[in-house]
Formats: sequence, structure tokens, C-alpha cells
Amino acid sequence: MLGEIVSIFAAAVARSKNGWTASELDLAVLADIDEVVDALRDTEPDADLALLFVESDDEYLAILRLDEGEDLRVFGSDSGFAEESRIGSVLLGEIETPALGLDDLAVEDDEDKPADPDADPVGDADLLGDLGLNAQRLLALCGREGMLPSDVTAEICQKIGCGDEMEELREA
Repeated sequence: MLGEIVSIFAAAVARSKNGWTASELDLAVLADIDEVVDALRDTEPDADLALLFVESDDEYLAILRLDEGEDLRVFGSDSGFAEESRIGSVLLGEIETPALGLDDLAVEDDEDKPADPDADPVGDADLLGDLGLNAQRLLALCGREGMLPSDVTAEICQKIGCGDEMEELREA
């Protein structure tokens, strides 16, 4: 039986011709990944890009990406999220591919070297590569000692251009 995570924050950011928008999503009422995708798509129907950041219990991060409302790509900072909660299972349960292993990545400096060797990232670690955040950097952010999922989300959003929108959403 899956344990339940105490705290979940789910924020959708979408980019359309008018710029970025951010909104919070309630995942508790969504039964499966298709409903999550539909909710993400509905946040900004005309978006050319929509991202969903799901932070769980200051421990796990999942990122979902839709381009033009299609072609779902998913990344999870640790496969344990799928085992620890119903929402984690919904988001990551169908992913069979581990993310690029840290051994597969050339680490350029100590800042990019993850601190948690036990983390088991899954899915598409390069889902933000075309936005300026490659797989190596994403994995390093997720594994850096002292970085909470909210810190990782904030840094990603700043890098891709929707940091202000995410910050406003958190402050609301």
C-alpha cells in the first residue's frame, strides 16, 4: 500500500504568444495521467508549451511537459516518489526508462556533481534541453545537497524565463 506524502504543490506554467502564465493545479482530484494531462492542457489551451512542476514533501520533484498540447514528456527526480504516494504513482508509475545515469554524464565541475548518489531519477532528463537546461544540469540541480524541490523549480523557471510568474504564484 502506498504511503501518503504530506505536502504537494503543483504549478503549471504555460507559454503562449502573450508570454508565460502560471497557475496552481489540484492533483488530488485527478485519477490518472490522462486527467493530469487534460488539466495541464486546460490551463492555457493555446499554449505552445506547458510545464507542470510537482513538488512533494520537500523531497521529490516531477516535471511534465506538453508541446502544442501533445507529446507528453515526464521527468522524476527519484523513482521513490511513485512508491511513496498515489500522486507520485499517477505521474511516474508508467515510466520504465531510468533517466540518464550520472555515470553517463560528463560532470564539468563540483557544482554540477550531485550530492545524493542514492537518488534514482527517471524519465526524460533532457525535457528542458531546448529551453537552455540540459539533462546534466537538471540532474545536478535535483541531486545537489541542500536543494529542495522548490529551489530546483525556482532555478529552472528563472532559467527558462517564467521565474517572475512562478514567484507571483507562490506569493498569492
